[in-house]
Amino acid sequence: MELVGLTKENIRKISEIKHEEQWVLDYRLKSYELFKKEAMPSFGPKYEIDFDKVVYYKNEDISDIKDNWNNVDSCVKDEFKSLGVIDSEKYLSGIGVQYESEVIYHNMLEELVKKNVIFTSIEVAMKKYPDLVKKYFGKIVSNADNKFASLNGAVFSGGSFIYIPPNTTLDRPLQSYFRINSRSMGQFERTLIIVDDNSDLHYVEGCTAPTYSDSSLHAAVVEIYVGKNSHCRYTTIQNWAVNVLNLVTKRALVEENGVMEWIDGNIGSRATMKYPACILKGDNSSGTCITISVASKNQQQDSGAKMIHIGKNTTSNIISKSIARNGGNATYRGMVDIKKSATGSKAIVKCDSLILDKKSKSDAYPTNICRTDLSNIEHEATVSRINEDNLFYLMSRGLTEQKATELIVLGFIEKFREELPMEYALELNQLLKRNL
Repeated sequence: MELVGLTKENIRKISEIKHEEQWVLDYRLKSYELFKKEAMPSFGPKYEIDFDKVVYYKNEDISDIKDNWNNVDSCVKDEFKSLGVIDSEKYLSGIGVQYESEVIYHNMLEELVKKNVIFTSIEVAMKKYPDLVKKYFGKIVSNADNKFASLNGAVFSGGSFIYIPPNTTLDRPLQSYFRINSRSMGQFERTLIIVDDNSDLHYVEGCTAPTYSDSSLHAAVVEIYVGKNSHCRYTTIQNWAVNVLNLVTKRALVEENGVMEWIDGNIGSRATMKYPACILKGDNSSGTCITISVASKNQQQDSGAKMIHIGKNTTSNIISKSIARNGGNATYRGMVDIKKSATGSKAIVKCDSLILDKKSKSDAYPTNICRTDLSNIEHEATVSRINEDNLFYLMSRGLTEQKATELIVLGFIEKFREELPMEYALELNQLLKRNL
């Protein structure tokens, strides 16, 4: 089944296919009305979207989600095997795989089931745990937040729901993998993560798509609640094809003594607009966002982070690494807002850009606001080219110019790589080498 065009009829069909409760359909229809009123973003990359031509839902097999990879359609299995997705499962506590609009595979270690950890699709969670979902869904990212959050609210399909009970620690990450495989396809997954008090989670996300002449649209929403004394790390490396518009809203609410970490890599897509945010509500809470963006020919990477300090003695750290080559545009756009209530708070912003040739461009648009004299913000920024002396030195030791450039770039992003699990750091190395 394939639904093209943004209409009330198609929204109702999506809800009907998923056998949703009335409250979910009502949320979709309200989001649609908000979408029609919201303006397109007035900042960032310029692009055109014909919303009437986007495929908002596509799925050939709407049977139950598989928990045995052998039961997945052979063509889909071969595709994901070539991406190395399932091979990584042995390093994980659980994995979910989404193909086009639906989650097709989900599996989790038995020991986590015994700990009452919930890891499933958002649709299953809405049916099995409606009270828990209603408590958090759409509360951190409202369907009136921006045009693409409204769009997601109207047509969301797939995505992950994770609940980590109090006093629970996972030894290995959970992972979801998202794949767009059709022309003009839109993917609108909705992820909701709740890390209850005194608990810990590492969640890893991967995204890919083949290249077509027609643009695809990825407009996801991620909401994360970090309870008291809890820790959540959200790691993502997206390698969308250069026809994909990647327009994502990601936000976390952090309670007292909580810690939220965004580790965010952007290698692909034609245009990216993504600014993971931490709302540091609780006293002594902290947020970190470490990002890397690589922009090549016909690519605009507009990324950064937002840190909102509300609680006392809160801390935030933004580290942004941008690389522009072959005419690409890599932009940092971020905001730190220390509210009047956030006394004793501290924020550090460090933005570094590396431009590899004269055709490329890197911009920075920081907004730093400190509303109390009892807190402070530190901001450091650098823009540089590859040092010719360093390049000459490495080449004099027998390296080609290409290999020497790779080595310098990998050193430039070392802070980002060291935050990744080993297998993902190796994957990042390969992605970078293919894009340099």
